[in-house]
Formats: sequence, C-alpha cells, structure tokens
Amino acid sequence: MRILLVEDDNKIASFIVKGFKAEGFAIDRAADGEMGLHLALTEPYDAAIIDLMLPKLDGLSLIDQMRREKIETPVIILSARGSVDDRVKGLHTGGDDYLTKPFAFSELLARVQALIRRSSNVSEPTKLTVADITINLITREVVRAGKTIGLQPLEFSLLEYLMRNAGRVVSKTMIMEHVWDYYFDPQTNVVESRIYKLREKIDKGFSNKLIHTVRGAVSYTHLRAHETF
Repeated sequence: MRILLVEDDNKIASFIVKGFKAEGFAIDRAADGEMGLHLALTEPYDAAIIDLMLPKLDGLSLIDQMRREKIETPVIILSARGSVDDRVKGLHTGGDDYLTKPFAFSELLARVQALIRRSSNVSEPTKLTVADITINLITREVVRAGKTIGLQPLEFSLLEYLMRNAGRVVSKTMIMEHVWDYYFDPQTNVVESRIYKLREKIDKGFSNKLIHTVRGAVSYTHLRAHETF
C-alpha cells in the first residue's frame, strides 16, 4: 500500500518514512503544500498524512483543494495545535482523522490502517487473488492452497506489487522504485535476494511455480512464463 506524507519538518518526516517502510508500506514525501497537492492529484494513494503548517500551501488549503478535485484519499491531519476548534476545523475541511504532535508512531500507524480499512469498501479491494494464492491487504495474511504463509513486511509489499502486475514482466528498477521507494542502483543485489527468499516461501513445495525470471526482470504469473537468460 502507498502513503502520501506532506511534512516540511525533515526530522519528523524521516521518523514517519522510516516507520512506514519498516511496516512494508511504500511512502512518498512532499516537503511543501504545492508539491503535496501535485502528488495527490497525479498519483493514487491509499492514505495521506498531512501537516497543517506547510510552506507555499497550508495543510487545510491542500485538503480543501483535494476534495474540490474529487480526490477521496483518506487524510489524517498532523498538527501541534490540538484545541477542539482546530480539530473540528480540520475535520470539516475534509480531513478524516486528526493527530496532535508529539505522537507515538504506533498510534499513527494504527490510525492510518483504520482509515484504510474504513475506505477500502468503496475503493481498493481488500484482497488480491492470483491462481491459488490470496493476500489480504488489511490483515496482511497470505494463503496459498489453504496454507498460511508468513512474510516479512517487505516481502509482503513485494508480493503485492507482483500480484498487482500479474502476467506482466516488471524490471528490477520498477521493483526498487515501487517497493523500496528509491532509484535503482545497478550494483545492488537486494532485489534478487528478496525474490529468492520470496520464492522459497511462495513456490517451495508447489509444482506450479508462480514467480519466473526473464532476463533479470521478475514476472509474477499463474501461467508458466518463458525463461530467457
């Protein structure tokens, strides 16, 4: 799942980005309201975390413009201002939840997950199924042929990305940008390492192998892919 973070404080932003990546989320960060609005209008997100005090375009104006453009991404507002009037104003503008700084990451994570659960019945599906494997995007449970498979957060994100692109070949660069959120370094073998571990968990013991390598790219499909080296 992909999160939009609009926060100008580098320390707070780094704290949030690190936490969500550790939980297996992809997260984009904008340091000002104008860039945040651009991302919100051009990229699909499962949830947005928006600070109120932003340069160029304040958080309330950003949320208001999102709603005027019919962007229904659930929004949690971050603010050092915690009065009842501030919270009410934020919610009336179009925010779905309000969290006062300072906060514990565990609470922010729980609130974001709750927002995604509540919105999932009208937008994104809560489950993905390819062949005999199903993943639950909310509980992050993975089941293949009736067998529950335990995955680490990054492994789950990788499997989710491959399943959303089932039948298509995705390059190492695409995987790095969508799952790890940074640009591809040709010297790293992090993708190969994670794919190997994922194969061990997903395909081991099954005659129908789901993950196939094609010229260094990875294709997730329920059909047997051609393998070219």
